[in-house]
Amino acid sequence: MSEKDTGQLENELAETDDLKKFFAENEINLRDFTLAQYLSFLLDEKNLSKTDVIKKSELGDYAYHIFAGRKNPSREKVIALALAMQLSFEECQKLLYYADAKKLYARDIWDDVIIYALKNNLSVTAANELLTDFDQTPLLGNVD
Repeated sequence: MSEKDTGQLENELAETDDLKKFFAENEINLRDFTLAQYLSFLLDEKNLSKTDVIKKSELGDYAYHIFAGRKNPSREKVIALALAMQLSFEECQKLLYYADAKKLYARDIWDDVIIYALKNNLSVTAANELLTDFDQTPLLGNVD
């Protein structure tokens, strides 16, 4: 069963006359994760190595705390993980949701650079260079 987007779920919910059936048919789409659980899910789904993702994220040991659920990372750190995992724009938006962080917004220049980076599978380093080129704050400053 493939994952449905929010619009599809909203349409099905609007048309249903049996809420129990809706929940049963969409259990996978309604699953609620913590950030750490969703990151683990993505690692499994994409067959990624946690060590490789952490290295590519440039977050160092801090990332291990995120994966363990011991740290509540900033939006920028979550985006660094999304870039390291080569997530799609939609997957990054969902990751931001589970991190209780603001979604990427196309009317914001900084967010536009990140959206471009996601859509073009850029690394954290390349995204930071692009942000700097457009006089925007790089993703990673202090990793405490």
